[in-house]
This record gives sequence, C-alpha cells and structure tokens, in this order.
Amino acid sequence: MNKFIFDVDGTLTSSRQSIDPEFRIFFIEFCRDNEVYLVTGSDYAKTVEQLGEDIVHRVKAVYNCSGNDVWQHGENIKRKNWTLPEEPRKLLQSWLDVSRFSLRTGNHFEDRPGTCNFSVVGRNATLGERKLYVKHDQEFRERETITLQFNMLYGDTITAKIGGDTGIDLYPTGWDKAQIIKDFDPDDRLYFFGDKMEVGGNDFPLKVANTKGLNYQVKNWRDTWERLGYLQEAKLAL
Repeated sequence: MNKFIFDVDGTLTSSRQSIDPEFRIFFIEFCRDNEVYLVTGSDYAKTVEQLGEDIVHRVKAVYNCSGNDVWQHGENIKRKNWTLPEEPRKLLQSWLDVSRFSLRTGNHFEDRPGTCNFSVVGRNATLGERKLYVKHDQEFRERETITLQFNMLYGDTITAKIGGDTGIDLYPTGWDKAQIIKDFDPDDRLYFFGDKMEVGGNDFPLKVANTKGLNYQVKNWRDTWERLGYLQEAKLAL
C-alpha cells in the first residue's frame, strides 16, 4: 500500500512558518485521498501552529520530536522522556560562548519529549534574525562543525543532527526519525519527503531506513507541491 511521510519545516512550510494558504488547500485534499503521516523534530504545539488542526487531525499520525512523541487525531498515544545530561550541555554552552555570531535571542536549549534542540541564535529569534544566522551558518558551517565534534565525543550514547534552518537536534542514539519505520508493514511502499536528507541531516536516518520506498529530498514546500502534482498525474498516489 502507498503511504506518504512528510517532514514539516522546509518541506511543507518555510522553517518555523505557517503553511501557504493555497498549498494548504491542496494538501488537505491530498490527505483526503491518501494515507499521510508527518514526522518532525518540532513539538506538537508548533506543528499545530504551522499546519492547523484540520491537517494535523486529518493525517494518520504525527511523529513529533523525531518520533519520540506520537499523536493521532489530537490524542497523545506515546511519549518518551529524556533530558540532555549536564556534561554535553556544558560543551554546547561553550560553543555558544565562543560563536562568531554575536546575536543572542534566548531559549538556546529547548527541551522536548525525547530530544533537546540547541540553537546559537536562540529559538526566540525573529524571521529576520534567523535569516542572519542562516547566512552565517552557510559561510562558516558552524552547525556542521558542532555536530561533528559532538558526535565524536558522545555519538555512542547521544546523537546530534542538523535540523531546520538554525538548530541542532540532540537525542539518545537510535531515537531518530528512523524509529518510526517499525510502525509500517514490510509490504508498505513509503514515499518520504524531507529537506535534510544529506549525511548529518535529521531526515537522513529515515531515508536510510526506507529501503523499499522512495525518498524525495526537496528544496522547499513549493518543490514538494510540484512533486506531489507529478505523482498525482502519474497516478502513483492512487
């Protein structure tokens, strides 16, 4: 059976933003005609804020916090609890202290069910402030450097993955998006859409786990919309 799995930030919406109104209408219709799942590093409240209850309640399941907090039709059906230990938190704080990017907006460590999100600019940043950090990160590859060092030190027990435009997701090794694959039947054909499928991205583990399906690395939500249109025309979504 064909089933569709979507990341949210960078795939269905611009990072941390609400879904485009016209794309929202298209996607609701797509969810009516197909079996759809969401998997995101964000928490449930943020997913509802970005997509709206009509989409979040319509899909088969929402795998928040990389699958560590699972919701169905507005009901929480599974949650893992975990807190980032003090020693690795201090290491990330040291990166925050020496970063060349001087702007700080607060909420640099955001604890979520089963995960922790770290951000140099901070989760309180405005869209304009986030864009400044994206430019900085593209130039200095700061998040790539931090995740590489972190995983060299703690990768056996805790994994760091680049997530979204400004953050780094941290979780016990194995508690990544790939864990959701066990909820699907071996005969299911999974179409997975994500924008961070490169090595080190938080969509990469599920891409690797989805060996019998198809993985689409998209550039943005417009790219997702276009690809879904092609699939519908080819009748692969039926």
